[in-house]
Amino acid sequence: MHQESVAKTHSSTWLADVWECTKPGITLFVLISMAIGFLLGSLSGSSLGVSGWTLSWGTFVSALIGTWAVASGTAAMNMVFERDYDALMRRTASRPIPAGRLAPSQGALLAGTLLVIGYTTLFLGVNTITGWVSVATSVIYLFAYTPMKRVTYANVFLGAIPGALPAIGGWAAATGTVLDYGAWMLFWIMFFWQVPHVMAIAWIYQKDYAHAGFQMLPKSDSEGFKASFWVVFSLLALFPNIVKLWVLDLGSWVFLSGGLILAIGYLVTGLMFAWRRDESSARTLMIFSFVYLPGTWLVLGLDRFILYLQSVLG
Repeated sequence: MHQESVAKTHSSTWLADVWECTKPGITLFVLISMAIGFLLGSLSGSSLGVSGWTLSWGTFVSALIGTWAVASGTAAMNMVFERDYDALMRRTASRPIPAGRLAPSQGALLAGTLLVIGYTTLFLGVNTITGWVSVATSVIYLFAYTPMKRVTYANVFLGAIPGALPAIGGWAAATGTVLDYGAWMLFWIMFFWQVPHVMAIAWIYQKDYAHAGFQMLPKSDSEGFKASFWVVFSLLALFPNIVKLWVLDLGSWVFLSGGLILAIGYLVTGLMFAWRRDESSARTLMIFSFVYLPGTWLVLGLDRFILYLQSVLG
C-alpha cells in the first residue's frame, strides 16, 4: 500500500514537472491572443457583415490545439537551451530541467514531440500560412531571441516579435492571409504591451539576470533612463493602434472606451516607473501588465459579442 502511494506521488510529480516545462501561464496568453486574432479575422472576412458572421469551429479547434502544442513545445525547448543559465537565477532555478528533476533529453523529446504535433495540426488542419507563422514564431524565439539575451538588451524588442505573432496566426487561421491591416494592429498591440512588461520583470530581477550573464537593460542602465524611455514610448504607441482598430470598424465605442481606459492605466504605471525607477514601481508596472492584455482582449471580445447580439435581435 505504501509503495503504491509512493508510485502515485512520483507519477503525479513527474506529470506536474512535464506540465511546468510547457510554461502554461505564458501559453494561456498565447492562446487567448490567437483566439482574438481568429475572432476578428473571421468577422473581417465576412462579406455579409456581423449579421452573416459564422465561425468555423473545426478550424478554430484545430488552431487552438496546434497553437497550444507549438507554444508549449517552444517553451520546453527554451528551458532545455537555457537550463544552465536558469539554474543560476533564483526565479528559475526550481524549474524541472534546471533543478534536475527532468533530464535535458526528456525535455528535448517532449519539446520535439509537441512541436511536430503542433506544426502538423496547423499545416494540415488549418492552412499553410498559419503553419509558417508558427514556424517563424518558434525559430525567432529559440534561435534569435534566446541567444541574443546574452548579447544585448535589444533582445527585448526581438523577443516581442514571436510574442506578438500568435494574433497574426489566429487571423491567418480564419482568413488564410497575414496581409490584412487589422491583423497587424493586433500584432502591434501585443508587441508594445510586451516591452514594458519584460522591462519591469528585468528591473525587478536585475541581480538574477546579471548573475546568469543575461544582458537585460538594467545592467547597462543603472539609473533607468533608457528603460524609462522605452517603457513610456511603447505605452504611448498603444493608443494609435487601439484607435485604428476602431477606425477599421473592428471595434465599436465599447472597445474604444474600454481599450483607452486600460491603456491610460498602463501608461500611468509606466510614468510612475519612469519617475521613481525603483523596484516598487517596476512591480506595479509588471502587475498592471498582467491586467492590461487580458483586459483588452476581454473588452474586444465583449464588444464583438454585443455587436453580434444587436444584429441578431435588432
